[in-house]
Amino acid sequence: MPQNDSLFSNDIPPFAAYGILQRDTSKGNNPFCTAHSILVLLYVQSTLTSHIKKFVQLTADEEQLINAAVTVKTVKKKIFLLQPELVCKELFFVSKGCLRLYFINKKLNEQTTLFAIENWWMTDFDSLESGRASSCYIQAVEHTEVISISKNKQEELFEAVPKLERYFRIVYQRAFSATQTRIKYIYGMSDEERYRHFSSLFPAFMQRVPQYMLASYLGFTPQFMSKIRAKKV
Repeated sequence: MPQNDSLFSNDIPPFAAYGILQRDTSKGNNPFCTAHSILVLLYVQSTLTSHIKKFVQLTADEEQLINAAVTVKTVKKKIFLLQPELVCKELFFVSKGCLRLYFINKKLNEQTTLFAIENWWMTDFDSLESGRASSCYIQAVEHTEVISISKNKQEELFEAVPKLERYFRIVYQRAFSATQTRIKYIYGMSDEERYRHFSSLFPAFMQRVPQYMLASYLGFTPQFMSKIRAKKV
């Protein structure tokens, strides 16, 4: 998804780890320590370092430091990386797949506030920064490969590789900009205009995400989206 006048940017983001398969090759008895799994691990790690190198230069030693600080996880569809009442302690980079962040609103409906696809970061910043329990869910929309880093490990990397602060500053700035744009669209466009605009920009993404999640993200009901798709609105 290219960066333009859109709700998304390809280079930004906008823990009950039940059901997660975690690869950590630091332990010799780990069942994932096979030639195949190590190749997969290296490939997934390379997606993060390749993304970082779009913004800052990295030496081979710095790449090794980054890879040593992160964990690769395979998350099955519908499995949660975060649930309410737990403190968020990690940031997640999507190597392949899709995550969403949502909460339960006063009408007891799921309110999706953010999606993360390939090359996006996702976390609950409020919980991560404050240390308070989260009120949100982070869920895999589809089978997803993520790279996670704890807040403590991130701070250690900032000390060891100071240029990473520039990388994350750019990521956060673009995420904030995308959030402002989304708010502008929600308040400045009709429901149908918002749907048409979004679907024209991201037709492939529209096919990846269930209709009720998209409707929640775009600010209307699944029933209204069905009418739009049926060209009844």
